[in-house]
Amino acid sequence: MFNKKITALFTALLLLITAFAVPVSAQSADLTVIGKLAVVEKAVYGTPQTGAVADRITKIEEDVYGSETQEALLPRVDELYTNVLETSEAAPSMLTKLNSVEWTLTHSVSDNSIKARIDNLETVMNGSTEAGSLQGRLDKLLQLAYTDGQMEIAGTLIPQDTLIKIKTLSTLHSKQSRVGDSVALAVAEDVYVGNVLVLPKGSTGTGKVVKVSPRKNFGRDAKLEVSFDTLKTVDGKTITIFVGEKAEKETKSLATAAGASVAGMVVLGPVGIIGGAFVSGKDVEIPIGSQTYVQTKEDVEIFGITVN
Repeated sequence: MFNKKITALFTALLLLITAFAVPVSAQSADLTVIGKLAVVEKAVYGTPQTGAVADRITKIEEDVYGSETQEALLPRVDELYTNVLETSEAAPSMLTKLNSVEWTLTHSVSDNSIKARIDNLETVMNGSTEAGSLQGRLDKLLQLAYTDGQMEIAGTLIPQDTLIKIKTLSTLHSKQSRVGDSVALAVAEDVYVGNVLVLPKGSTGTGKVVKVSPRKNFGRDAKLEVSFDTLKTVDGKTITIFVGEKAEKETKSLATAAGASVAGMVVLGPVGIIGGAFVSGKDVEIPIGSQTYVQTKEDVEIFGITVN
């Protein structure tokens, strides 16, 4: 009798769950909306926001456009995502416009949020921040950067094995660094394809520590190896990079000219036995701002900024 009651209760509970469950397709749609919204919020504010989704959408619409729209939630988020992050031949995104303005006015781009970058540019150019929507404020900055307020974009191809000079944005050390640690990096010099700017100075990327060997006796120095993995293009696209033969050769030329011993960011101290078994080698430090070359892993199509 007890088992029958349990079975009946379970069946009733299952029917109740089935009646009120959200269909799988709807759950996926909700996740897509929330995921896209979080990406846009991170771009605009620097971090995803909290609270009810509808309230978050209203807030970011008011900040970006100056007012909220009256459509359903999904098209509103899609429109925000497209407007803020997706560049097409007909319409550059807010991010691409901001990269163009900041590069034109300061000869470099930064990695802060869209809001923080607009605030900073207004303070530098005008002495204080402006009121109004982020979109309207960016349009005013475009007027400062370009005589007619219009930037030109062009679709182009970044060829495989394009050389890019990068620099580290933090100090790495064989005593503190651990395998798997993230490494922040940035483009050290503008990269063009013809007269199209594809990777402005300051564009950021990521790498990681792949090997750490401590210093040893017999004068054997520590070793610290870093891989470089991705960079952001001027239109916000992520491209894959690596240290190949072409980049190693260029880095060795750079190291020779600078009197350094940086080769593919495998940094070694003077090698050799110094004395006897009780003499330790040296630790390895890669200071902030260390430069090296990487190359693109494959052909990538992007929208760049035409520079006349």
